Amino acid sequence: MDYGQILNDIKPTEKEQEDIDAMSQKLVDYLTETCQNEGINAKITVVGSVAKRTALKGKSDIDIFMAFPLDVSEDILKEKGLYLAHKCSDAFNGNASHHFASHPYVTSDIEGYEVDLVPCYAIEDGSQLKSAVDRTILHTRFVKANLTSEGCDEVLLLKKFMDMTGTYGSEFKVGGFAGYLCELLIIKYGSFDETLKAAVEWKYGEVIDLKDYGTAGQFKDPLVVIDPTDKNRNVAAALRLNKMSEFIQSARNYLSSDNKKDYFYPLDKSLDKKAILDEFKKRGSVLIAVKFDIPDMPLDTLHPQLKMTTSSLVEKINKEEFKVFKGDYSSNEKDSAVMLFEMASSTLNDVKINYGPKVFLNKACNNFTAKYGPENCYVIDDFLVHKQERPFNNVKSFIEDIFTQNNIGKIKVGKNLRKTIISSYEFVSIEDLADDEFYLGFLDDFLNPGQYIVR
Repeated sequence: MDYGQILNDIKPTEKEQEDIDAMSQKLVDYLTETCQNEGINAKITVVGSVAKRTALKGKSDIDIFMAFPLDVSEDILKEKGLYLAHKCSDAFNGNASHHFASHPYVTSDIEGYEVDLVPCYAIEDGSQLKSAVDRTILHTRFVKANLTSEGCDEVLLLKKFMDMTGTYGSEFKVGGFAGYLCELLIIKYGSFDETLKAAVEWKYGEVIDLKDYGTAGQFKDPLVVIDPTDKNRNVAAALRLNKMSEFIQSARNYLSSDNKKDYFYPLDKSLDKKAILDEFKKRGSVLIAVKFDIPDMPLDTLHPQLKMTTSSLVEKINKEEFKVFKGDYSSNEKDSAVMLFEMASSTLNDVKINYGPKVFLNKACNNFTAKYGPENCYVIDDFLVHKQERPFNNVKSFIEDIFTQNNIGKIKVGKNLRKTIISSYEFVSIEDLADDEFYLGFLDDFLNPGQYIVR
């Protein structure tokens, strides 16, 4: 396939590249001069996809690393690093905010660019690692040394393909392939096409070890890609099994498709509220939607807590003998989140069977009958049982009971979400949910989870 037109659409224009390079250099020059004038021993470096020429059009965020000598204490690194970051942001009239990785760093909106200003240690190999971000400079060096300009184009194709099939991005919300992982795949297989051909043959525990370190045995992840700059790190550690699987199936679909070009562009989706609601009605399931406020918190904290809370509640609902056909969550990442449960069974009879010990256990059976009364006990197979009244015979009342101060501890709930769920949760209809364009998209994705991996 000729990828010329696709690359023209996804690759930064010469003007865009010149502008990003010029802005990056301004920031480096300012920080370098500040360090010289104030006697701060730090080397300023541009890293990430901008430096490696693997940034997609319109996604040219700037990553500036301030590398301090290894003998500098972590307290000094934080103090001086944050000082330089804020000074730089102020000098360019930026809007700065704090974030946290291995240690604090600053993100600033400067002249339309999102700029990360990150203090780190100046290491020469993985054995000197003092914080996780220290490897980033080594990653940039390795990729620049091993990718040609043609190889960079192949990375752009792979990133865009993954982006459009929902498998790109290592942040928890996605759980997909990181940019550095994409670059290593192209270095390994040589091109976008060859990467996809290789992927359809991957097995669970697939190993890629570019430097032949032989350390893959220490990892049990679905995909193991040994970091060429650190033999004890799996670059694919954050890749979730479902996203690896979706990529494999996307590759399989693409290779057999007559519409390959479509895989590099967004789905042509004009969301039809009536059609989506009608589709839910056709399924005949009971839908329980719980909407609640979210606190102001980092997204890389919000999404793990939402996922944990949703999964734990599904588990608890099923344990009560209701049956969740599918559960999921979404958040507009501003002020609200929704947990949606499609129930295969949402109401139950008023009694349930309480299983006791096997009849061969004399003492345990005596204790069981003493507790419930021998007249109330009988036998199923070889178990002594009795009937008891259910505390809840519909799932809504059960959730209401869980979302109270006394009972919310019965599920694993994100610590930042506990108070807001209790104080703000409400059951909403999917009709009301569909009035919000964002949540209408969530409902469409809930109905059609495989729509991104095939065209």
